[in-house]
Amino acid sequence: MNRKHFKTVLKDTLPVLTGYLFLGIGFGILLKEKTDYGLLWAMGMAVFMLAGSGQYLAVSLMADHASILSAAIATFLINARHIFYGISLIEPYKGAGKKKPYMIFALTDETYSLVTQNEPPEGMSRHSYCFWVSLLDHIYWVTGCSLGNLLGALPINFAGIEFVLTALFVTMFVEQWLTHKNHLPAIIGVGATALCLVLFGRNIFLIPSMALIAVLLTISRKTGRRQTNV
Repeated sequence: MNRKHFKTVLKDTLPVLTGYLFLGIGFGILLKEKTDYGLLWAMGMAVFMLAGSGQYLAVSLMADHASILSAAIATFLINARHIFYGISLIEPYKGAGKKKPYMIFALTDETYSLVTQNEPPEGMSRHSYCFWVSLLDHIYWVTGCSLGNLLGALPINFAGIEFVLTALFVTMFVEQWLTHKNHLPAIIGVGATALCLVLFGRNIFLIPSMALIAVLLTISRKTGRRQTNV
């Protein structure tokens, strides 16, 4: 990758850098405060888990001494949305070669948003662009988690720091809303999630809401194609 391509990828990932630093710092602080685990734990979880909401959940599970089965079920439920991310990237990631396993592992909400919305610069393949976006986002996350763990050792009151995760998702939603003229996917997402939350409760609403969103988006896409052909 030449310097021009790197500058483009870096520019595209700057919003993620900002979010991941604060979100990672929040995780590192909570890990230190609730479990007293140090820097190696923070770095290891960031490197090998790479799951923002999943890592926040892991802190609570470890602090409560949850069973392995409970941790596995809870982690699956909170990260089940990645099933749908993966399905939508089967074709874009096809033929990525040795980069593909890491690109699959490093897929996060923010990385997914970048690799599906942005076009690679001239002279750079899409596979290479997606790989470097994934790698830089991963580095940002590891950096944030490590800094947070170091800050968590300081005698400072960090009450409310866990809200940073909610703030990041709200920011992403607003940015997507302002950037794109078609607001139907956002409306479907919010509406389906709210409906499933009411019907199924806060503990198991995630998978039903993701399934409903997938069905509704598929229907809306097919309807749009028919109208275009007519």
